Formats: sequence, structure tokens, C-alpha cells
Amino acid sequence: MVKVIGIVGSPRLEGNTKFLVEKALKAAEEEGAETELIHLAKYDINPCKSCMTCRKEGRCSIDDDMGKILDKIRESQGIIIGSPVYFGDISAQTKIFMDRTLPLRANGFEMRDKVGGAITVGGSRNGGQETSCMSIHNFFLIHEAIVVGDASPTAHYGGTGVGFAVGDCKDDDVGIETSENLGRRVARVALKLHRGEKW
Repeated sequence: MVKVIGIVGSPRLEGNTKFLVEKALKAAEEEGAETELIHLAKYDINPCKSCMTCRKEGRCSIDDDMGKILDKIRESQGIIIGSPVYFGDISAQTKIFMDRTLPLRANGFEMRDKVGGAITVGGSRNGGQETSCMSIHNFFLIHEAIVVGDASPTAHYGGTGVGFAVGDCKDDDVGIETSENLGRRVARVALKLHRGEKW
């Protein structure tokens, strides 16, 4: 069984980012993947202190909830990261999470060959969604993960929603379609890799 986790980097517990990540996970389930939603706002995660304990000892020196999330990443084959767009890029919550994954890289690239995709939500259709997707893609590339976008027929950077007020994305057909297509693509690639299928 392949597991796909969806990580929500929004401070809103019931916001547009969560809505679209849930759409992606449902689509991944329809492809045969097991899924789990991880909402960073529900966890105690502190910023990286750059102490380099993870590089020296293979573990983080900060005693908070990040260890639980690292374990969930280790157990997964697919990872979808969703973030609202703040000033043209990912949220602070998403960036803190990314920085704290350094132990995975320091321990021999534990995210290598996991399948990663991005979902972003901006306040307008051209509100920084693509630049935020690229930040998430860069994160995956540095971890030696496999980056995918949303599947055809949309096939671009990933899920890209438009929403300002809570609930706006429920009326965003493009955001819903691209997020669902992303979930399918992440699951399909992860399943192919898991089964050892030829491309």
C-alpha cells in the first residue's frame, strides 16, 4: 500500500488551503493510495536554531512536535504540501516546517524518491501561486524527492487556488480541478514506483 500525506501550512484551521489539500487527498485515495492530513497549525513546531545537532548526531535538538511529523514523512511514499501565498511566497508556518526537515537530509536523504507535489492559494488568480509552488518544488529537489505537477489535462505547477476569505475556494473550479489532478498524479507516480512498473 502506498501512503500519501497532505501537509497544510496555513494558520487557518478550516481555510482554503486545507480544502484544496483535502480534495487532492480524496483524488489520491481514488487512485488506490492511503492518505493522511497533517495540519501544521495543530502542532507545536519551533524554528530551526541552526545548531547543527542533526548533522552531527542525526537528530534534532528541539523537543517539540516536529519529530512526529518526520516519522509520518518517513512512512509515506507521496507528499503534498499546501500553503497560502503571503507576499508572493509560502507561509511562515510552511517555511518553518521545511527548515526543520534537515534531519531527513542529514540522515542520508530519507526523502529520496518520494513523490512530492504543491498546492498554493493566492488572493487573486495571479497572486503568487506559481512562485510559491516553485518554493515547494525547490524544497523537494533539495531532498532528492521526485517533483510532479498536476496531471493532464491541466498539467502545470500543481494545485493553484484563488481564495481570500474562508470558503472562497469552494467556488474555484480551476483550483479544485488542479488540486484533484495533482493528487491523482502524486498517487499514480508513487504507485508506479512502489510496484516497480515500467514507464
